[in-house]
Amino acid sequence: MTGRLLITCHDRHGIVAAVAGFLAASGANIISSDQHSTDPEGGEFFMRMEFTLEQGDLGALGRAFAQEVGDPLDMRWRLTDAGRPKRMAILVSREDHCLVDLLWRHRRGELDADIPLVASNHPDHAEDVAGFGIPYHHVPHPNEPELLQLLDGAELVVLARYMRILSGEFLGRLGVPVINIHHSFLPAFAGANPYQRAFERGVKIIGATAHYVTEELDAGPIIEQDVARVSHRESPETMMRIGRDIERRVLARAVDRHLEDRVLVHGNRTVVF
Repeated sequence: MTGRLLITCHDRHGIVAAVAGFLAASGANIISSDQHSTDPEGGEFFMRMEFTLEQGDLGALGRAFAQEVGDPLDMRWRLTDAGRPKRMAILVSREDHCLVDLLWRHRRGELDADIPLVASNHPDHAEDVAGFGIPYHHVPHPNEPELLQLLDGAELVVLARYMRILSGEFLGRLGVPVINIHHSFLPAFAGANPYQRAFERGVKIIGATAHYVTEELDAGPIIEQDVARVSHRESPETMMRIGRDIERRVLARAVDRHLEDRVLVHGNRTVVF
């Protein structure tokens, strides 16, 4: 089996040696390793290791790691099974470009996830989603209790242009990461008609931002961003087409990095390996 170990702790001498030595002594073979320190002298240290394990199980390995390395070095860590796809639910409103792109990538094997359902506050996309063999649920807004019941068991929720605000109570009860795609470099042009206002302002780049959702609107840790250059020649409609293409790419990259356990959250920032 293949495991992934993600670690956050205060930087100090010997962390890499302690982790690598533990894995080697446990019969694990490290196949990739990434690390970052905000300051080698007392900063915050981040690490992602991927390894194979021929014998034993990850549960026992995790318990031993906590006792021998994690607790003594005061680490925040998690151990995941790279061979088990995460359960990823998708929420969408009327715009379908991000939804269909994610479903297409999933069908092509580009996203390592199980998608148990798509839910929407509109009935519009039932036929398209059915074509991918995935259940579609129409949950008119506001109906957070029904939505929470549907999402029970999900390990990740993706807002593929879901144009409703999720309350802090909802996020707390949901208890899993939520990724959103925003139609700009946050916080510029937040809200309605962003491309019309970008056109009126004469912007020279447009972009998109994928971030984790927090109770504070559009202020969660950023995972991925991208831009495209535009000029006075582009109409609002052309900007919208370009922007939607960026949104698809940025959201797909952010979701893929989360599914591969490449994102570590530190305060309101992320380390993405």
